[in-house]
Amino acid sequence: MTHLREYQTQAINAAFTEWDEKQSTLIVLPTGTGKTVVAAEIINRFQPKRTLFLAHREELIFQGAKTIQKYTNLSCEIEMADLWAGASLWNGFPVVVSTIQTQIAGKQDHERMTRFDPDDFGLVVVDEAHRVTARSYRKVLAHYKKNPDLKILCLTATPDRADEEALGQMIDSVAYDYEILDAINDGFLVPIEQQMVTIEGLDFSSVRTTAGDLNGADLAAVMESEKNLQGIAAASLEIIGDRRTLVFTVGVKQAEMLCEIFNRHRPDMAGWVCGATPKPQRRDLLTQFSDGRTQVVVNCNCLSEGFDNPGVEVVIQARPTKSRSLYAQQCGRSTRPLAGVVDGLPDAEARRAAIAASAKPSALIVDFSGNAGRHKLMTTADILGGKVSDEAIERAIEKAKREGKALNMADELNKAESDIRREIEERKRRQAARKAHLVAKAKFSTRDINPFDVFQIRPAKSRGWDNGKVISEKMANVVRKMGVDPYSLPYAQARQLCIEQIRRWENKLCTVKQANCLSKHGYETKDMTFTEASKLMDALAKNNWRRPDSPGFGIGVNQFGS
Repeated sequence: MTHLREYQTQAINAAFTEWDEKQSTLIVLPTGTGKTVVAAEIINRFQPKRTLFLAHREELIFQGAKTIQKYTNLSCEIEMADLWAGASLWNGFPVVVSTIQTQIAGKQDHERMTRFDPDDFGLVVVDEAHRVTARSYRKVLAHYKKNPDLKILCLTATPDRADEEALGQMIDSVAYDYEILDAINDGFLVPIEQQMVTIEGLDFSSVRTTAGDLNGADLAAVMESEKNLQGIAAASLEIIGDRRTLVFTVGVKQAEMLCEIFNRHRPDMAGWVCGATPKPQRRDLLTQFSDGRTQVVVNCNCLSEGFDNPGVEVVIQARPTKSRSLYAQQCGRSTRPLAGVVDGLPDAEARRAAIAASAKPSALIVDFSGNAGRHKLMTTADILGGKVSDEAIERAIEKAKREGKALNMADELNKAESDIRREIEERKRRQAARKAHLVAKAKFSTRDINPFDVFQIRPAKSRGWDNGKVISEKMANVVRKMGVDPYSLPYAQARQLCIEQIRRWENKLCTVKQANCLSKHGYETKDMTFTEASKLMDALAKNNWRRPDSPGFGIGVNQFGS
């Protein structure tokens, strides 16, 4: 088994912890961070129990089987179309990889899934699990759930927020949520720059909404108009330079026309593909794209998933969408660093530096704006901001529209969030000043400790799958050790504090009371050990609770100063 990254190990361990009490759990990992590698390690740990790996597209089936075999040395059988896996535990391979469509193929009560005895399987893995609420998935999972000991692992990149509550109805828990911004900050994905280009006459206000996204026919009519096509092509050519570029379109006509305009500018610089493109032709084009002979590939509905080319530097979003998951998948085609750039480096700082010094220091996402009407169209701020406040997301989007140039959206989100927190603190200070005379008259006062501030961690944002959930009494008792009432917090934040407290115990880090005291004296306490904290507090006490200025005393000095 390959060396696992820290977040992959955390995700795996979190899943097994959830399975102590739950049947199904969800791991959220962005495109390019190794969802299938995580699944492979979990499958390996489930041996000798058999595993069923489910996906919805042929490309994902063959990729999944290849990755599992590579990282586990376990043999995989494919159950799809005219490929048949051994139905029995005794004549079958350890892993069956199958499409959801294959599983339900056949007459009622005689679907292909009925060939398999649920009791032969210990684990079912569902890839692209934001689809799990569909009737087909429900039917397949109901069949295998006839085995009461079965465990279910669901994997997804970034689900739609509209999907989250529905996922919470289908999946018992969320084991681990590692999002695009986390991966960028940790140096595993390249930073994302966003450029918003205003196209005069681009008007989505009359486009209907169908099944939660812009109606395909209405949107195609807007995007295929000659004026809009020319505007999109002209802006794209000006922006991309010689960078390798992937373009997403609404329909086949738009893809073909955009490609033709690109090639008018420079012969053979672009090619286009769609779902109906013959596989050999598609394979040839993508090979030319990979080796640099073709600079631009325009595609309609066929490269959002299962296409991995770290050389992609620019994504042109000529297919506006309201779907967060679709937008994230498409942007994710560009966020992988070049091969070998971050491998083996010891920490986030080293990885970020290596990416910055590489031939691909960032990915650029180009969106075209106009009159959105009542629609909330996706931007990179939305997919990066899963754990960021909605107000920070809106501020970052507005700045990108206003500036009209490439902006590092992670930086913009962090800055917006920081500004908002400063504004909130300033309002609190003003309120406190107004109430000062009341405090002076009080017989006693309480001192509340905010562990989020003390440990400098951003409070988790409530997600749809958390609706109606309450932490267990066991988790609540852990949070109480911090001096916090767990039931005064949203589920996501209470769970976050429980996980943080356990991390602190396991790593012998300082207590919340130690951290609260030392942070007031300007010390960085997030990863300070209990022993270091004790020594510092003893020294402070001996110095009449004033911070000594002697050289060498400043262990863990707060980066923001004292």
